[in-house]
This record gives sequence, structure tokens and C-alpha cells, in this order.
Amino acid sequence: MPQQLVTTKLRTPKTRPNLVARPRLRKALARTGGRRLTLVSAPAGFGKTTLLGEWVEDWTAQGRSVSWVSLDVSDNDPARFLSYLASALRTVEEGIGEGVLASLRSPELPPVEAVMGALVNELADLPQEVSIVLDDYHLIVSDTVHEAVSFLIEHLSENIHLVILSRTDPPLPISKLRARGQMTEIRAVDLRFTPEEASAFLNDAMGLALSGRDVAALEEVTEGWVAALQLAALSMRDREDVSGFVEAFSGSNRHVLDFLADEVLEQQPEDVREFLLKTSVLGRMAAPLCEALTARSDGQVMLERLDRENLFVVSLDDERRWYRYHHLFADFLKSRLERERPRLAGELHLRASDWYERSGRAFEALEHALSGGDHERAADLVERVAREMWSRGEVVTLLGWLRNLPEEAKRRRPKLFLDQATALVLMGRLDEADVPLQEAERAAADGEEARRRYLLGYAAGVRSWRARLDGEPRRAIELARLAMEFLPEDDPGLRSFPAIGMAQAFRDAGELEASSESFAEAAELGRAAGHLYGMLWGMIWQARVHLERGRLREADDAFRRALRFISERGVELLPTAGLAHIGMGALLYERNELEEAERELESGVELAERTREVSNLVWGYVTLSRARLARGDGEGALEMALESERVARDAGAEVECAIAANWMARLRLARGELAEAVVLEQERAASADAASGASRMVDRLTAARLLHARGDHDEALGLLRELREAAEEAGRTGNLMEILALRALALWAKNEKERAVGTLTQALALAEPECYVRTFADEGPAMSNLLSAALGARQSGRLEVAVRVSARYVAKLQAAIAHDAPAAAIGARLPEPLSERELEVLALIAAGEANQEIADRLFVSISTVKTHVNNLYRKLGARGRTRAVTRAREMGLL
Repeated sequence: MPQQLVTTKLRTPKTRPNLVARPRLRKALARTGGRRLTLVSAPAGFGKTTLLGEWVEDWTAQGRSVSWVSLDVSDNDPARFLSYLASALRTVEEGIGEGVLASLRSPELPPVEAVMGALVNELADLPQEVSIVLDDYHLIVSDTVHEAVSFLIEHLSENIHLVILSRTDPPLPISKLRARGQMTEIRAVDLRFTPEEASAFLNDAMGLALSGRDVAALEEVTEGWVAALQLAALSMRDREDVSGFVEAFSGSNRHVLDFLADEVLEQQPEDVREFLLKTSVLGRMAAPLCEALTARSDGQVMLERLDRENLFVVSLDDERRWYRYHHLFADFLKSRLERERPRLAGELHLRASDWYERSGRAFEALEHALSGGDHERAADLVERVAREMWSRGEVVTLLGWLRNLPEEAKRRRPKLFLDQATALVLMGRLDEADVPLQEAERAAADGEEARRRYLLGYAAGVRSWRARLDGEPRRAIELARLAMEFLPEDDPGLRSFPAIGMAQAFRDAGELEASSESFAEAAELGRAAGHLYGMLWGMIWQARVHLERGRLREADDAFRRALRFISERGVELLPTAGLAHIGMGALLYERNELEEAERELESGVELAERTREVSNLVWGYVTLSRARLARGDGEGALEMALESERVARDAGAEVECAIAANWMARLRLARGELAEAVVLEQERAASADAASGASRMVDRLTAARLLHARGDHDEALGLLRELREAAEEAGRTGNLMEILALRALALWAKNEKERAVGTLTQALALAEPECYVRTFADEGPAMSNLLSAALGARQSGRLEVAVRVSARYVAKLQAAIAHDAPAAAIGARLPEPLSERELEVLALIAAGEANQEIADRLFVSISTVKTHVNNLYRKLGARGRTRAVTRAREMGLL
């Protein structure tokens, strides 16, 4: 969340007494039932904010809730906008938006759909109706903020209503809402005073005594423009010839404004006129700040006087400590100051900057320093707050500041060039980062050794990230090592940046052990620096590397720690949170805990869909497809597989395209669609000539699987031999087990049964300690025959390696395969399906185990085993063990 939130931006502007009653507009505002948006769109000076302030008072008096945000240009930074939006909602419901605010503490701003999706869900759970008001929306030009508001409008629940006040129509789905009848519109033609309202305003509210003819003349020439009428009323105070003034009063609105503003300003006492001009540079005014600019001691008295005399000031809080000028009047005052005293404006900005800096408000101090042209002060402030802005995700604002600084100011502080390069790299603008990087590296040549090492180390860290994103992991590793060598040991926050880059590069290069160690180091650096994002990133990616290395127990511990950390810190919306859920789902799927796996995967995919992070999303879709297939939902599996293909293709991500395409080929095989699977594999082979090492492994594994399915077992075995060597060298034990299982199936198909069993038991010896199930169960009935042979080999002691594989584990795998089979093969042939434990007992019976041995394997009593055996006999319609095993084999259960 942005530091030192300006709470006055979250308060409804106070209404003045004696406002003109406008029942027709109140009635229009009350027509919000079933409508998502109320748009109040009109030029400056038409009373938009006043009208809505009055409406809010009515609304809250009826017990309804309203959140208000007064926007300014700084809210074009998505992190700031989202922070203010979430904070405004917390004024009506304590605790709401906590996850949003927590997610914004990351240097990587979560994509707006992630934040807005979670916020919409929280709003839908509120028991009361809430209206959200966004004032001065015309100041927003950020596409990202417009996207956030559009998402909010599209997904609002019935208890939430959005109100936007703007001088121009915003780029939101207005036409769609209008066509659906989901929007209320109030425009300039509605806001103009009628003759009756103009009379009430001029004579009652402004205290004049105009004739009906004079009121009609003013209403006609101003066309009911409230600001012009107010300026006219101020100009007519204490005039004797009011009718003469009215008669001379004419011209277009712009000319009217200039004329009346001159009249108003010129008629003020000199002290008031001076105060108005000198404070015009302020977006918000408080007495001590005004006194710093005017060198006077009556700031509060003057502000209250302006408020009392209706001189276009708006109170921003209940205590009347903070005010602002009406935008129209402020624009006039600033243009007059610039025309009359062009040098004074810069000096006033610098006085404001000094006051804000002394008050501990660096953001406002920096803005005024830039406006005042003191680039040295601004550069000092940027350098001071840059790291805090990284931690809050305000990359857009930081980059904007850095671009506004002249090159010379940055050359005297070359770290700013590196901050600029880092922001550009993180935003994916790699080529633009070259110039600031080169500037920083040139500056490193001059100066003391510590400064040189710092600059070169930081630059190497940025170049490492760029190299990895460019697909050069080896170069990225070299640069990250250089960065770690140069950067100071006592700055863990900065060192975590190249540490994460190095870990990612090691993974891309296939060096999983080194990657795991580097991710652990990055997490520790993040912890030491209090850098939540770096710490969590390291934790989750290390867990994923554990999965790839075949270490499910370590992955389980790591994913669970990460999920606890996410929950305890309230950072469920960080981009990496979805990856933690998908990783946990993948692990549970491998262990055949399908129901729990599907829940985790759906949670992770939902977040990944909001973040649009292609790697997470493809992994989630593919694993969810596998889980649904295992649970007998073939159509659901195909739907997820198609989604994974679409997302990968749209993103143009090479590795993800390989993962999605090859899973689709395998799914077609599982559905008995061999020809379609072959076509998919051939299309993939034709487009993957230049594939990277990671995607080449996936492609070749699918090619081997299809060769086996087509009966080309020798060719498949040759390819699998190469893949085995590559997997062993890279430490990819997860891949190695699948390769060995496929190799065993190919050997079995060639009738080389002893070699097949030996190969399979090598895979089982690796898999049993980590409780792998689906790697074998997903191979289907053919694997069941192999497992039965493995049990026989274990019983006879023909294979030494078989001793290390327990009969209970093999029975568990056979039970999983048999549990998958009924839906496709034997569901209708059994009067009652076998439970998973009954399938395990059946497999052990087939292996020749006695009841006591089965009880020992399964850690149950012998009476429990007897119960299971009797149930098997009944369900299979068999008497005795031999007949039960024969019957089970006939039905494809063994």
C-alpha cells in the first residue's frame, strides 16, 4: 500500500447549507436498482461533486453505505489506485480488501484481474448494499486502471453500485451497459439550473435580491452553468447597478469564466488575493502548509474565510483542516500566477516540497520538487524512496519520476539509472533498458572501489534477468554470479534479486540441484531483508524443483510451508500464490488423492486465470485435465486440455506449447484415438525444430510413447535410452520414473518379460519412498500385468532389486489401476464395485500372500483381512482364492 495514505481523498466533500433543492436529480440518482453504473459526466463547474455529496448524505441517512475516492493524477499508478479503492471500501466494512492491500506490497504488481476478482468476491459476500463513488475520473488516463474499473463493472454483484464523476466520458463499457439498461446517466443538460433553480441559487443561497428579469437573463447567458452563476453572484456583491452588470454580462462560457474570475479576484482585498495566488499551486491545503508558502501566520483563519465567503474552496474533512480549490478556479489562479509572476510558481512549489519533506511525506515532496524544477532535490528524494516503492509495487510511478529527471541529475546518482533499467526489465521492455544500463556502467569507472562494485554488481543483476528472459540461461548464470560477487553482503534485499534470477536460470538450464540451492538462498535473503515477495518466490519455486527432482516429501513440506505463509500474511493475491496451489494439487494428484488434488488445482487455476501467467496456467490446466480423466470425467479432461493449448498458443510460450500439445496427444491415446494423437505429434515435430532443451525433452517423451503405441518398440526403446541418460544427468527423477515405466512396457510388449520386470522394479524402487502412484496408474491395464509379474518376481526372489519394493506398494498401484478401470471397462459387470482397500487385498492374494501376511503388509488385523476377502468372493461371484483371481483377471482387474 502506498505510504502515508491521504485520508482526505476518502472522505465525501461536505455540502454547504442552503443548497438549492433539486428533486429531479435526486430522483434520477435514486434509480439505481438493478443498474451497475451511474455516470455523472459534465464539464467543470456543473456541480457534479456538490450533487453527489448531497446524495451521499441522503443515502447514508437511510442506513446505506458509500465509499468515496477523490482521484488525482497520481492515481494513474495502478498500485496507488487499487490501494485507495481498497482503503475506501474499508471505511464501510472493516477488513475488506485486506488481501488486495497485502498483494500490493509486492514489487511485482498482481495483474488487475487477480486483484479485482478477489475484491468482487469479497463485495459479493457483504450483507449490505454499497455504493462506490470515483470522483474526478477524467484525471485517469492509465489503461491498466481503466481495465480494473471495467472488470469491476462487468462482475459487480447486485448489492454493489458504482458511481463515476467525470468531465469526459471514460473509456469503459458504457455502450454495452446502456444497451442492457444497466446504467443511469446524468449529463450537463441535466445539471444545468432551470430558471427556478437559478433564482433559488442567486437570491437564496448567494443572498442577492435580483428581479425575475435579471435572473432569467443570467440563466439564459450562462445556460444554467452553476460555476458561471456563482462567479456572477460573487461579482455582483456590493454593486449598486446590478441590472447594468447583468445587461453587460455576455459571451461564451470560456469568456464568461475569464471575465468573472478577473472580477472576483480583482475585487478581493490584497491579502486575500495574495493568499489565493500563492496557494494555487497546492492540490490540497492545510493551514501550516499555506503559512509556509505565504509567510503568514493566519492560514486557518484565511481558509475558513474563503470557505465562509464561498470563494470556491471545498472542505475535505470533518475537522475542516484540509481544503482544496474548485478545479476550475484553481486552473484560473495558476494561470494568473504564471502570467503575473512566472518565477514565483517554482519557488512556491519548492517551499511546498520542503514542508512536505519535513512532515515526512516524501511522495508529495517529490512531486512539488519536480514541478518546481529542483531536479537535484527530486533526484535525492527518488533515491531515498526507490526501494520502498519496489516493495509496494509502484513501478509505474517510479519509472515516470525517473524519466522526468534530466540525465545529468541521474549521472550524479548512477544508481537511479539502474532503478530505471530494473523497472523497464520487469515491465518487459528489455531493449529500452540498455541505455540506462550503459550509463550506470560508465559511471562505475569513476569513483571509489565500493561504489564501483555496487554499480557493476547491480548492473550485472539486471543484465542477468534480461539474459534469462532472452533465453540465454548460461549467460544469465554467469551474470548473476558476478552480481553476487560484487554486491555487498550486508544488503540482502538487493542480493535477493540476482539470486532469484540465478535460480531460474539454473532451472532453465536443467541444473536442478543448483537451482534448488539458489532458490533456498534467495528465500533466505528475502527473509533477512524482510522482503516478503522474494522470500515467498524462493520458497515456492524451490518446492517446484523438488517435484521435478522426484522428491515428493520435500515438495510436500515446502508447498505446505508456502501455503501457511500465504495465509498467515494475508497475501493470497500475490502472483505466486496460484502456483503454490497448483503445485500442491500436482503433488496430491501424483499420490492419487484425487478429490483433494482437484480442489487445490481449481483454486490455483482460478488465480492463474486472473493473473494470466501462462506457465502457471498451462501447468494447472494440464494437471487438472489429468485429475479429471482419472476420476472418469473424460469431457472435463478434454475441456481443460483444449484450454491449455489455447493459452499456450496465444502466449507463444515455447515450453508451455510443448507441455500442452504433448498432453493432448497423450489424452487422445487414452481415449483410444491413436490416429489423432499421431497427427498432433507430427504437427508438433514440424514446428519444434528449434525447440529449447526443456521442450525437447517433453516432445521426445511423447514421440517414444506414440512409437510404442504404434508397435515400433525397438525405435521407442532407442529413444527412451537417450532420454534416460539425459534425465539421470539432469537429476530429473520424476521424468526418469516415467521413462523407465515406458521402457518396461515396451520390453513387455516385445515379450522380454524378465528385462521388463527388472526395468519396472528400478522405477518402483525410486518411486516407493516418495509414494508415487499416478506415474504408474496412468499407464492403464498393461501396467497392471507388469505389476503382477513384479510381485511374482519378488515372491520368487528372482530379482535382487525387487527386494526393495514392498508387496503392499505394488498392491496399492494395482488397486489404483483397477479403481480407474470400472468406469471404462467393467462397471456394468460387477453388481457392486470393489473398494480401493479390497483391490489392494485382491492384488496381494494374486501375489500368493496368506491372510496373515496381508494383514502385516496393510497394518490391519487378520479379522479385517478376512472381512475383505469374503467381500471379494461375494462381489466377484467366486468361491476360493484361485477362482477369485481368475475371475478378476477375466474382468481386467488384474
